[in-house]
Amino acid sequence: MRVLDTAAVSAWAAGCVRSLASLRPAIDGINVYPVADSDTGSNMLFTMTGAARELSEATPETAAEALKVLARGAVAAAKGNSGVILSQVIRGLADRAEGDLDGPWLARALGHADEVATGAVSRPVAGTILTVLHAVALAVRGATSPLPEVAQKAAKEAAHALEKTPEQLPALARAGVVDAGARGLVAVLDALVDVLTGAPAEHDHALEVHTESAEVYAWEVMYLLDGVDEANLPTLRKELSGLGDSVTVAGDGSGSHAVHVHCADIGGAIEAGLALGRPRRIRVEPLLTPTPIEPGGGIDRTVVAVVHGGALAELLRAESIPVLAVPEGGTPSVEDMISLLNEAAGRHVTVLPGSVALTAAADTAAGHAMAADRDVVVIPCVSPVQVLAALAVHDAGRRTNDDVVAMAEAAAATRRGELRIAQEESLTWVGRAQSGDVVGLVDDEVVLIEPAPASETNLVAAAMKVLNRMLALGGELVTVLSGAAAPPGVAEELAEQLRVEHPEVELTSYASGQADAVLLMGVE
Repeated sequence: MRVLDTAAVSAWAAGCVRSLASLRPAIDGINVYPVADSDTGSNMLFTMTGAARELSEATPETAAEALKVLARGAVAAAKGNSGVILSQVIRGLADRAEGDLDGPWLARALGHADEVATGAVSRPVAGTILTVLHAVALAVRGATSPLPEVAQKAAKEAAHALEKTPEQLPALARAGVVDAGARGLVAVLDALVDVLTGAPAEHDHALEVHTESAEVYAWEVMYLLDGVDEANLPTLRKELSGLGDSVTVAGDGSGSHAVHVHCADIGGAIEAGLALGRPRRIRVEPLLTPTPIEPGGGIDRTVVAVVHGGALAELLRAESIPVLAVPEGGTPSVEDMISLLNEAAGRHVTVLPGSVALTAAADTAAGHAMAADRDVVVIPCVSPVQVLAALAVHDAGRRTNDDVVAMAEAAAATRRGELRIAQEESLTWVGRAQSGDVVGLVDDEVVLIEPAPASETNLVAAAMKVLNRMLALGGELVTVLSGAAAPPGVAEELAEQLRVEHPEVELTSYASGQADAVLLMGVE
């Protein structure tokens, strides 16, 4: 089949229902990641069944009209986070349904579906259905092959990306399963291939199942919202993100939006919609959370971090620490923090925030109703060097309380130094700083000012003065984090100078990507 016709759209919808129905028991068994639905297979099946029913009751004259009917039906019937995202995939295809629905059309439509589905989710998470959809869109971008070949390439890439999901999401890796919503998307693309090739096949994709006893910890609130001004959608997403997580606001292209959130405040979620439009078809269901998966050794706890600086976040991820990277100067939303906590295995979660503002955000999330099923402890940190100091003494083999105390003591005992570039003239305890001067601080107190320019030589000299002041009180380990504005060779030059003046001190140095400080220094 070189182009998609009306009959093929109907056959695809029916094929999706059959495939999701056969997979539902296995997909529902994957119950490891609370941001996803605990019954993903049922929700995707419910959504696709509603869409197929809508199409069967209509009489579209073209394939484009059939896809638009299917999209409206999917948005109206969307159930759960996975169902809402699936509805947006279909809507993305419908939005680009013009002219001949051939191979190049499918490639363009999948790219648009990727944008629409991702845009509907307040906080996309790596390793989920959205990651697989994005991989598919990239794989077929610009394709000019016949329709069946493009569909086959999309399905093949989806299956390949599905296998990688455990590598991208710690909770999946610990459970040894693929993402359930992503597996549903693979089934939907496989069904399209079957229709286009006329040769239905058995599709065998790895799907390990992990089931645990569950209990109600929050609610899944869903409704359709009419009459809302598109300009107010960011306000709605922000309001819902303050109530919980897994927020999606997905349009059907005709003015109606499917709203979805996991939260403890049912009334607040509905009132957020009432303030901006007309909610209808309101559904509220208990949200089940699995017994948290225990990491190796049976230790029921996890350490997570929230920091500024992409390079620092990647450093922590390389050590298998779930981490939330926050833009410089920004603070994470409640949804961001709850999602980070949900990435952690175990009921006991220790949070290491890299600044005063991030500590406050972590404290807010720790006391939120959506985190009530977790024992969350926030270790106050005012600098990333304290986060690293705490992690250096973390021992998963210790008792939970003893480990938390050890990390808290290590963070508190770490003296902090910084080098910043003055952005404007200011008066300090040690004199007047002009714009461009190098300002040195110890534990947030200005201790020196070096005149501009902030050359590599000046920065190293200033850093040594700060370190000498800190080491005068003793110290065995120095940690240096170079910021985004640090000259390329400053860390190496500082290490060499430190070896000359303090050969007894051990130095570790990393790039942090911090924008507000040229150098961050810690002494333990």
